[in-house]
Amino acid sequence: MEIGRKIVTWGAVLAALGVLVLFAMPSYRQGEDSIAGKPAKEFSLEISGKPGRLSDYKGKIVVLNFWATWCPPCVEETPGLNRLQKHIAPRNGVILGVAADEDAAAYERFLRDQGVTFPTYRDPATKDNHSPIAQTYGTSMYPETYVIDRNGKIARKFIGFQQWDSPEMLAYFDAILGQT
Repeated sequence: MEIGRKIVTWGAVLAALGVLVLFAMPSYRQGEDSIAGKPAKEFSLEISGKPGRLSDYKGKIVVLNFWATWCPPCVEETPGLNRLQKHIAPRNGVILGVAADEDAAAYERFLRDQGVTFPTYRDPATKDNHSPIAQTYGTSMYPETYVIDRNGKIARKFIGFQQWDSPEMLAYFDAILGQT
C-alpha cells in the first residue's frame, strides 16, 4: 500500500508541475489564441495634429503598441520598435503607438529624445497611468502589443518587453507581411 500511495503522490506532483510549465511557456502567454481572429477595437486618434481612426490603417499590418514614458520596459524596447518600423514600412506595415501618459510635455520630450520614428498617439483620457483605449483591449500593464492583420483582425498579442528586431521576430513579421 505504501508504494501505491507514493506513486499517486508523485503522479500528482508531476501533473501539477506539468500544468505550471505549460502556463509558463511563452507560446501559451504570447499566443493569446482566445483573441486571434477577433476584430480590433476601433478608436479615434491624432497623429501629427491630424485626426484619424485605427480603421484608417486597414490594408496594412498594424503593430499596435500600448506603452508609456514612465514604463522602463517600454523605454527599453523603443529602439527595437524604431528598427522594426524601418523593416516593415516598405511592405505596408506600421507600428502605431498609444501612450498612457498624462504629462504631455514628458511625452513630447520622450519622442524627441528617443527619436521615435513610428506614429504614436498620447491618449489624453489617461488617468492614473491607465489609457482607456488600452483598457478596451484588456490591457492593464505596459507594454502590451497587438498585431492586427490587413483586414483589421487581431493576429497575435505580445505581453511585456519584446526584442522587436531579433531574428525570430523579424522572421515572424516577414511571414505575416507576405500574407495577402
